[in-house]
Amino acid sequence: MMANEADVQRSMATIRNIEGFPLFVHITRLLALGQPVPVARLAQTAGWTVEEVEAVLARHPAVERDEEGRLVGLGATLRPTAHRFTFSGGTLYGWCVSDALMFPVLLGQGGTVTSSCPVTQTPILIEVSPDGTLSVDPPEAVVSRVRPEGPVDDVRTSICNLGNAFASATAAAPWAAVYPGVEVSTVADDFEVHRQLLLELGCAQEGLRS
Repeated sequence: MMANEADVQRSMATIRNIEGFPLFVHITRLLALGQPVPVARLAQTAGWTVEEVEAVLARHPAVERDEEGRLVGLGATLRPTAHRFTFSGGTLYGWCVSDALMFPVLLGQGGTVTSSCPVTQTPILIEVSPDGTLSVDPPEAVVSRVRPEGPVDDVRTSICNLGNAFASATAAAPWAAVYPGVEVSTVADDFEVHRQLLLELGCAQEGLRS
């Protein structure tokens, strides 16, 4: 399945407006190990200085830390949210459902994404591999996403809080109508848009596939 190229490029433009996006990739892989991440370790992994990392983190008001100052959330999080990815190595949560759908590509591991429709409270179960969605229950489930133009000052507020899974397009429609710019797509399409985006950015993880 090939995603609509316009959707991929629109998402690419948004990603490029998120300052320090490579840190989101590195922190996802580190948090997938199941423990809070010291800033110094993130800096070492990214090839940045601690000062450079802290400067970027300071511009993301939603960054999550524990009482020791270690990172527990930046897109991916160890703190439970409505969007969970369970894989052979453990459990990782996303600030939005699209985050959780990107984890298999970033980690190179298949697993299960679970979410819940904010309108009907219907549980949504998605079996996914690094290459695509394997099953969606309920089959008519959809996801919402927003792709603002220009700099993104608060990823969680501006983008992630509007990225949910819905039991159906019918359930999503009145909710989406309240928020200008929100798009609704199938789960498979959302996954493929982000898979191709991550491939173009060179962020897909190879060699770890289960």
